[in-house]
Amino acid sequence: MKYVDIGNKVKVRGSIKIIGRGKITIKDGTVINSSPYANPVGGKQQTVFYVINNASLIIGENSGLSNSTICCSNSIIIGDNVKIGGGCEIYDTDFHSLDYLKRRKILDDSIKSSPIKIGNDVFIGANSLILKGVEIGDCSIIGAGSVITKSVPKNEIWAGNPARFIRKIN
Repeated sequence: MKYVDIGNKVKVRGSIKIIGRGKITIKDGTVINSSPYANPVGGKQQTVFYVINNASLIIGENSGLSNSTICCSNSIIIGDNVKIGGGCEIYDTDFHSLDYLKRRKILDDSIKSSPIKIGNDVFIGANSLILKGVEIGDCSIIGAGSVITKSVPKNEIWAGNPARFIRKIN
C-alpha cells in the first residue's frame, strides 16, 4: 500500500510520477519542479519517485528538486534546505545482480541495496548520480554531472566521474 505524507506549503510545478508501495514523506516548504517549463535545466524529464516494498523516502523542509528521479528500495533521507539540480538521479539499489546467472531470473534475490543520507544545506548540481550507501555531509556541494560512489564529508566540494574531493568550504 502506497503512503504519501505531504507537509504544508509543498509546491509541485508539473506532475510527479509515483511508483511503488513504500512510504514517501515530503516536509514543509519543499518545491518540486517536474516539467520543462518549471525548470528547463532538467529537460523533458518528469520527476519520478519509485519507492518499492517497505522502503522509505523522506525529503526535508524547504528542499527543492528539479526533474529528478529517485529510486528507493531501502531508505533515502534528504535533509532540510537541500537543492537537487535538474536531471539528477538517486538510487539506493543496484537494480540487478553482478552475477549474470542471477540476472536471468525474473525474481533476482541477490540485488544489493544500501541507504542513502543527504545532510542539510547540500547542493547537488544538475545531472548528477548518487549511488547506494552514500552519505553526503551537511553543507557540501556536488558538481554538475558527478557520479557519487562513496560518502562525502561535510563542508566539501566533490565533482567528476567518479567524483573526487575538490576542496573544503570555508
